Amino acid sequence: MEEMELADFVVIKALEDSVTIIGLTRGKETVIHHTEKIDKGEVWICQFTRNISAIKVRGKAEIFSKFGKIESGK
Repeated sequence: MEEMELADFVVIKALEDSVTIIGLTRGKETVIHHTEKIDKGEVWICQFTRNISAIKVRGKAEIFSKFGKIESGK
């Protein structure tokens, strides 16, 4: 449990409808673990864990992490 509590968090705020968030697994093969769609103004808070090593954002969104803010999309 302690590892989960110390893992990095990422906050994603949709700037348009139907932003897709994809969590990808770690290990020998990278596979989709979870997908979520959020609409404009909605916020998704996610965490890197023992199982999730990458997060892909499809659509226009603001992404906040310990490294700062990034905007995705066209």
